[in-house]
Amino acid sequence: MNQPSQTQTEQAYSLAKERYAALGVDTEKALATLKSVSISLHCWQGDDVGGFENPGGELGGGIAATGNYPGKARNADELRRDLDVVYSLLPGSHRLNLHAIYLEADKKVERNKIEPCHFSAWKDWAKANSHGLDFNPTCFSHPKAADGFTLAHRDEDIRQFWVEHCIASRKIGEYFGKELGTPCVTNIWIPDGIKDSPADRQTPRRLLLESLDLVLAEKIDPRYNLDAVEPKLFGIGSESYVVGSMEFYAAYALSRKILLTLDAGHFHPTETIADKISSLLIYLDQMLLHVSRGVRWDSDHVVIFNDDLQAITQEIVRNNALERVHIGLDYFDASINRVAAWTIGARNTLRGLLNALLEPLETLKQNEISGDFSSRLALQEELKAMPAGAIWDYYCMKENVPVGVSFMDLIKEYEKKELVNRS
Repeated sequence: MNQPSQTQTEQAYSLAKERYAALGVDTEKALATLKSVSISLHCWQGDDVGGFENPGGELGGGIAATGNYPGKARNADELRRDLDVVYSLLPGSHRLNLHAIYLEADKKVERNKIEPCHFSAWKDWAKANSHGLDFNPTCFSHPKAADGFTLAHRDEDIRQFWVEHCIASRKIGEYFGKELGTPCVTNIWIPDGIKDSPADRQTPRRLLLESLDLVLAEKIDPRYNLDAVEPKLFGIGSESYVVGSMEFYAAYALSRKILLTLDAGHFHPTETIADKISSLLIYLDQMLLHVSRGVRWDSDHVVIFNDDLQAITQEIVRNNALERVHIGLDYFDASINRVAAWTIGARNTLRGLLNALLEPLETLKQNEISGDFSSRLALQEELKAMPAGAIWDYYCMKENVPVGVSFMDLIKEYEKKELVNRS
């Protein structure tokens, strides 16, 4: 797939720049701002959330990857090679989000015994490639989570096991932050919930609160680690009741002064997280987003350039919150080339941010303040046909990454050279 020549890209950019300047938008400033944004790619897209704790192990806790496209990463080295390809196709410098089950060890390590040494290869790779690292305890796909409960389990011993796992995860986050010079966001999501309507909704939530307080008891310098908690409306096997609901975690994050995570797939199918961002930023210092795409349910489809994505990125930019909102991806599609899935979703998220940065925000606000809603609507609609694509192509060219869909050529070459040899 041929990409436009440098001359064509520059000419298109020059014309687009003039169009945006007529609206009072500085495209160079928008691109400089976008270059400062780091998206945290999710390691689990590359191996269907299998991890390396127990290769070939079954997923659980409401986690499901569908499809059997060839080329799944079978070990950490393959996963890192795949990620190297993805990063080479993205403009800017970006991060990686790891789960605890992606440890590397010569023998099995129980999750409450994981240590920084089990992730030293990831640290070395990240340092060599200037990637920040984020982290997550893995509170699923484990015998002690088989009944769907972890930090809210009524069995004290099981609950303590998961508390210890989350404490160990925070220490790994601190290790990453110290070694890499950028804070690690350590995000806690648990599958705890019930398929049918429970008789007692409050006791598990009290147990969860107690467990979380134990996990967070040790203060860690925010220069190294930032703690986040992630709510959910429902999951597979927890359709009627999820312990860690939005209300529970919003109150917990506010009262404990930690980050709240919003996952785009964790709410009603017709509910967008975009509208929640401005409200929560009034009370929270920082937030974490997991950008995903639910289709009818929390199905974690590859992020596309749709209205939901644009609404999310607009709210971040409109609220001047790029330094307060940590943006991560969270989906897993095994029905298509996994490297392509990563690349498409990440490039779309960056394009969404660029489009938001290209809004004549002050003009839109002045229209609103003056009550000129007709002009506001007219301008909002006109922006949809503005040549943002030319600005994006120019940015990719300047960052020495493929312009347009030509990135697929490199992915297909990598598939022929590497992915087809994996069984």
